[in-house]
Amino acid sequence: MTLAQSTSPLAPIGVSAALQAALDKSFQTKPKIFDEFALTDRVGIVSGGNRGLGLEMALTLCEAGARAIYCFDLPTRPSEEWQKTREFVERMGNGSRLEYVSVDVRNQKEVWAKGRDIGDKEKRMDVCVAAAGILKAHTDCLEYPAEQFEEVMDVNTNGVLYTAQAAGRQMVRFGNRGSIILIASMSGSITNRDHAWVSYNTSKSAVLQMARSMACELGKKNIRVNSLSPGHIYTSMTAAYLDKQPHLLDKWSDLNPMGRIGRTDEIRGVIAWLASDASSFCTGSDIIVSGGHHSW
Repeated sequence: MTLAQSTSPLAPIGVSAALQAALDKSFQTKPKIFDEFALTDRVGIVSGGNRGLGLEMALTLCEAGARAIYCFDLPTRPSEEWQKTREFVERMGNGSRLEYVSVDVRNQKEVWAKGRDIGDKEKRMDVCVAAAGILKAHTDCLEYPAEQFEEVMDVNTNGVLYTAQAAGRQMVRFGNRGSIILIASMSGSITNRDHAWVSYNTSKSAVLQMARSMACELGKKNIRVNSLSPGHIYTSMTAAYLDKQPHLLDKWSDLNPMGRIGRTDEIRGVIAWLASDASSFCTGSDIIVSGGHHSW
């Protein structure tokens, strides 16, 4: 690897900048740490971006300065939550756009075509967050119906791959660096006690290996692939359990050292980091944000 290939686009940076400043008194010194997190003029896709965690992550990318973030989701029209978030992005005045694309992530050809359309319009692709996922009710693993298992795998695993492919193909097409973030779950590396979620757990475990495998293939193309494993977060999906079974809130909260479940906004920092040059040497990793659930 040549020096040019391993140099930060913000170079000189860090201690190197301090040493250069010591040699050159005319050197303009300024903090660059926030520049490393900036996504100025970048373009991205967030699947599952119509609401909940996906929408929170899409907004994060816009706040970091992205030119346009395209939210992929199944409904023909975006939710009221999404529309209000788009208005919020417009009012920020940083030139960022939040766009909505109705697409079924289970349809590989359709997802690829939507990705290509974005590439044709924006002439670049930089970030992908594959967050679309579903969770089914408790079902005995020995009685689990094939159709339901296949449905969960089709969205949570196949759909994640197709979304990552759609973005990655455009990253290769335009030759710019890229960051692909696959949303897994702590349920991909542990089993939630007293919860019969064999399809969900299996699908998320597959996403962990998918990220490692893609990272190994795409590293030389300057495309990084990582997974993010949230713990118990209050979202519209988990609300389906918590609102009907309020006792679960205390149970889930007691499962980590912090004694509470997480908020969607507590994922913002790690998404901004993974999407940006601040994480430029991070690939093939799983970032766990679970309030210490794994640490007991």
